[in-house]
Amino acid sequence: MEKKSAQTLIKLGLPLRGFRCAIDKAQAFSWINENRVNLLNFGFEVSQPENRDKKYFVGKAVIELEVKESIDWFDIHAKIRFGEFEIPFKELRKLIIRKKVEFKLPNGEIAIIPEAWLIKYGDLFALSETQGDRERPVLKKHHINLVTELEDGKLAKVHMSDRLRNLQSFTGIKDYPVPLAFKGELRPYQKAGYNWLRFLNEFHLGGCLADDMGLGKTVQTLALLQSEKDKGNAGTSLLVMPTSLIYNWEMEAAKFTPELRILTYTGTMRNKDVTRFGKYDVVLTSYGITRLDIDELQKFLFHYVILDESQVIKNPTANIAKAVMQLRSRYKLTLTGTPLENTTLDLWSQMTFINPGLLGSQPFFKTEYQAPIEKKADEVKTKKLNAIIRPFMLRRLKSQVAKDLPEKVENIYYTKMSPEQEEKYEEVKSYYRHKILDLIDKEGINNSRMTILEGLTKLRQISNHPKMIDSHYTGTSGKLDDISHMIESAMLEGHKLLVFSQFVKHLEIVKDLLKSRKVPFAYLDGSSMDRKEQVEKFNKDPDLKVFLISIKAGGLGLNLTEADYVFILDPWWNPAVEAQAADRAHRIGQKKKVFTYKFITKNTVEEKILTLQKHKLKLSENLIQNEENVMKSLTREDIEMLLG
Repeated sequence: MEKKSAQTLIKLGLPLRGFRCAIDKAQAFSWINENRVNLLNFGFEVSQPENRDKKYFVGKAVIELEVKESIDWFDIHAKIRFGEFEIPFKELRKLIIRKKVEFKLPNGEIAIIPEAWLIKYGDLFALSETQGDRERPVLKKHHINLVTELEDGKLAKVHMSDRLRNLQSFTGIKDYPVPLAFKGELRPYQKAGYNWLRFLNEFHLGGCLADDMGLGKTVQTLALLQSEKDKGNAGTSLLVMPTSLIYNWEMEAAKFTPELRILTYTGTMRNKDVTRFGKYDVVLTSYGITRLDIDELQKFLFHYVILDESQVIKNPTANIAKAVMQLRSRYKLTLTGTPLENTTLDLWSQMTFINPGLLGSQPFFKTEYQAPIEKKADEVKTKKLNAIIRPFMLRRLKSQVAKDLPEKVENIYYTKMSPEQEEKYEEVKSYYRHKILDLIDKEGINNSRMTILEGLTKLRQISNHPKMIDSHYTGTSGKLDDISHMIESAMLEGHKLLVFSQFVKHLEIVKDLLKSRKVPFAYLDGSSMDRKEQVEKFNKDPDLKVFLISIKAGGLGLNLTEADYVFILDPWWNPAVEAQAADRAHRIGQKKKVFTYKFITKNTVEEKILTLQKHKLKLSENLIQNEENVMKSLTREDIEMLLG
């Protein structure tokens, strides 16, 4: 009989060894609670010796949950009973957070919180919050995954709108109209991204737009900001980004959303009076300035705070991450092509910024997710983490949206000179302006062409890097900083890129930069004898992401279809030469769509050449075969403009 009873208990999950077993209290009471009905049916009685010290509660413990969606959060309605006594959810939550599993009931008995509750409801206790004076338990809207898990596990009755339910599959997102003041066409995947951003806005959720580089995160964001302005009372939004991107945001906003009033909050002489922000729709600033001015910036309640290249805040202990967490706003968004660079903690930082509390506290996240995923490659935890963050991260790779892209996508990337570079540029410009205009007046334009070309070439070189004309120059170059940032972004996303320049000297500077970063590259200029080897190396080695090529050397016979990004570092008169360079990557057999970036330094001869190409000369590709034709067609006014 005893043997039979022992076998029954073992079947019910009690690890008996020779009619005895020792397990910890929480586990023991959990087992008793779960098997109470079975034990009674098999004729067992659960009691404890009359002990003067402690009397434990061995009755029935029940938890009944109902979760209801309200406007800003989920309300938690919980009934928790130990025998005849009802325990408020908030009291139980406090005990569990303090890691106390024992507590006293009104009749003096000691109740033990069953271990099964800690496992099944652990996340609910850890992630719920209390609201208002009555400390009503609530869950923020972004814990939608936790709510559906409770529902799927039949652990709670859930009342939730179909539209919010559909966020997880992205199916319930309706089509929102593009604002009338938005100038331009959104590609189909950009329209879907805009719809998603509007949907998050409607449900007061934060999001991370993590599209690949070049797919138009800026454009989708501007469309959203314009739609907010159209609604009225949108207030002012703050966009924080690396300094090198500020000018590009200004340009894109002027092009796509000219009605948005933009303030650029940068520079050493900036006016720190944040009350003036109220006159603008969007304030653009850098991470550096945000870190320095956080005490002022946190006084202003922004409509949106949007972080571009948000991987910058991946380290939660860094000052910049701490600073942006203090910014106040109604809504939050992040934009990045590389949401995860090194560790899952990168994700914690960004997700905590957009939806505070989504992944719990840092210690909770480290023990629940980071350690199991990184140290044990725990697939269940990985899946769970993905399920939690998926509704709030939209990531489209270039390969996934290829059908929506034109054959070639051309971008102009504007860059700003560094102060010491600008000083050098102005000095050389005024020298040549004086010399050339004098010469034209004395000798006529035809006899001045060599000097004109010499002056323009010098200015072009300084626009790239003053080191090209002065080996002793020790300052920085705005363009090199931006090129460096863009190469790094493209490589992190796993792209292969061709980097073209008209000047071997410029390639040498980029070469030194790559060597200092220990980035492998292939290289080709007019004097290279190993063309074939370099091309093969680039096409075959998946770890070799960068190919530096001088435009003159890269003209013929290069089949580099592995590349999907082309950087043209120093554009010149002849668009045909640039098109030919881009075609090195865009050849028959190319499966990837090719993105071209032309780097143009603002307020220099480079930008003015672009203006001449567009307006004055209307240069068709057939017209310009060589530089002589261009030089012949320049008038004195054109030259004054170029040297202006």
